[in-house]
Amino acid sequence: MRPTELSAVTWRKSSYSNPDGGACLEVSDDFVTAVPVRDSKHPHGPVLTFAADGWASFVTAVKRGELDT
Repeated sequence: MRPTELSAVTWRKSSYSNPDGGACLEVSDDFVTAVPVRDSKHPHGPVLTFAADGWASFVTAVKRGELDT
C-alpha cells in the first residue's frame, strides 16, 4: 500500500491492546482485501499490511487462544 492510500483511513485500537499505553495496535477496516496495521504510539511510523483472509484467520486463532499473545 502506498502512504497516500493510508492518509485518510479510519484507525481503531485493537481490543487486545494494552490499556496502559503499552503494546497498542491499531487496524483499519477501510479496505476489502487488505488490513493495514500500525503501532498506535508511532502513528506516522511503518504500517504492515496483511491480506484480509490471513488477518481474519489470525484474529480467529487469537480469540480461540490458539496463539501465545
